[in-house]
Amino acid sequence: MALEKIPNIELNNGTSIPAFGLGTWKSLPNQVSQAVKDAIDLGYRHFDCAFVYENENEVGAAIKEKIEEGVVSREDLFIVSKLWNTFHRPDLVEPAIRKSLENFGLEYLDAYLIHFPMAAQEGDALHPTNDDGILIASDVDYLDTYKEMEKLVDKGLTKSIGVSNFNKAQIERILENCTIPPVINQVECHPYLSQEKLIEYCKSKNIAITAYSPFASPDSPFRKPGDPELLEDLVLKSIANKHEKSVPQICLRWIIQKGLIVIPKSVTKSRIAENMQVFGFELEEEDMVNINCLNRDWRAVNAKIMGEDHKYYPFNDEF
Repeated sequence: MALEKIPNIELNNGTSIPAFGLGTWKSLPNQVSQAVKDAIDLGYRHFDCAFVYENENEVGAAIKEKIEEGVVSREDLFIVSKLWNTFHRPDLVEPAIRKSLENFGLEYLDAYLIHFPMAAQEGDALHPTNDDGILIASDVDYLDTYKEMEKLVDKGLTKSIGVSNFNKAQIERILENCTIPPVINQVECHPYLSQEKLIEYCKSKNIAITAYSPFASPDSPFRKPGDPELLEDLVLKSIANKHEKSVPQICLRWIIQKGLIVIPKSVTKSRIAENMQVFGFELEEEDMVNINCLNRDWRAVNAKIMGEDHKYYPFNDEF
């Protein structure tokens, strides 16, 4: 199978990121290493990770193996990780990235993102919860966290910094107070959550959007019985049949044609390969319009267990 050539998107600091990468959320520790090795062999160069996924060390081991084999160099790769909610306190930010770098066996990250705007209680537990199973909040302001993130760039620990799951008002506040603007806002985006207004806003500020859960996360731990199944959508099936592609490929192509970065997750080699076969065809304008019309502002990852009452919960605003 011919390797697909993945285009790059230039970020606002002059670095560039592959528009297509491998997501590693929910990839089990005994599966993710092989998935990363398969992905590198297939031509993936962008890997999206996070401390809270608890698999950074396996991702790092796979990368190390492929570098030692001579398949890729470190400079060929774009590695992203994220600062978890329990490490927002300013004195915890640098130790957190250093721990991630140690896990990966790397000297620097290509991008480091604040995973959510909401800080959680500091301590050993990654998910400190109250009796109702809701994350216990910390009162740290994400602005103070972001100022520490800027120092990580100065120290060479990461080339770029950004955010994830931030709404317009929260990004606006960062832009008014930062010296290094975020290069990326990573958000859930798929045909049932098209994020048109947020995308438009971020583009106006030269902030790239990375779309996570492009298939509406059928295995999301936040799902409830009766939630919609994006991959069963009849409009998407019809467009897929027309182009002789799968529904996941149509979802990915739609995101790419919107000028976004996308990070589908899989640990199955055939799917990792299939997901990448989206650069050799184009959706017609009519297809794009029909898919845009599917939007229902429905989130697979609503993060309600992190506390809708948290003062920085991002999903109560319109966008």
